[in-house]
Amino acid sequence: MENLIQFFESIDPVLGALYASLFTWGITALGASTVFFVKTMNRAVLDGLLGFTGGVMVAASFWSLLAPGIEMSPGTGFVKVIPSIIGFGLGALFIFGLDKILPHVHINFKKSEGIKTPWRRTTLMVMAITLHNIPEGLAVGVLFGGVAAGIPEASIAGALALAIGIGIQNFPEGIAVSMPMRRQGVSRLKCFWYGQLSAIVEPIAAVIGAVAVTFFTPILPYALAFAAGAMIFVVVEEVIPETQQDKYTDIATLGFIGGFIVMMTLDVGLG
Repeated sequence: MENLIQFFESIDPVLGALYASLFTWGITALGASTVFFVKTMNRAVLDGLLGFTGGVMVAASFWSLLAPGIEMSPGTGFVKVIPSIIGFGLGALFIFGLDKILPHVHINFKKSEGIKTPWRRTTLMVMAITLHNIPEGLAVGVLFGGVAAGIPEASIAGALALAIGIGIQNFPEGIAVSMPMRRQGVSRLKCFWYGQLSAIVEPIAAVIGAVAVTFFTPILPYALAFAAGAMIFVVVEEVIPETQQDKYTDIATLGFIGGFIVMMTLDVGLG
């Protein structure tokens, strides 16, 4: 791990954000590739994996984004938390707005949202997971951008911990795209293609986030909270409700706890 940290410290942080987010995209592709080896995914396993994803995202939102954002904010008392309040609210509203505009369908294929469109339901499902991955890419990017800006509270180790955590939870996200499509009769190759494609937005969002923070350093506390608000909105609006559709809610809850513990451990241990 020390060698990995040294490598990322030796390169431009924006390039580091790209590499780290390519890693998270690759793990999504790895998860999607399970469609070649597994005929179907048990609903209990899927709910547990989705719960794990939610736990990682919530833990990352606090330990990797909100806490350092508050710490680096100027002022004291209520003044110190204002950037995080504003950023967190704007992040949630950003995903809320995309959720109302961008055509997409949830994992269970039962309900489509956004503007009316003739797109196929498989395409709409990919759009839904893509929507999830925007804040994840931004989160990685803004942390690397903080390193580029020389912010003491932002570190390569912390950015890598976040990227590893998001990468881990991207594995079940890849499964969550490819397996339901397979049940709908889509070919394995197309299931894999759509599964990995859903995360291609992460490197794009990461680079945008890193560059924005590099050029506009004062926005870093707002940007960290923005990514956190976007991720929390995704968890509460879609990930958790999706795990409550069947009878495996306890498994999903335990998965959530496990994901939270993993991300907390990574962030505290490495960051």
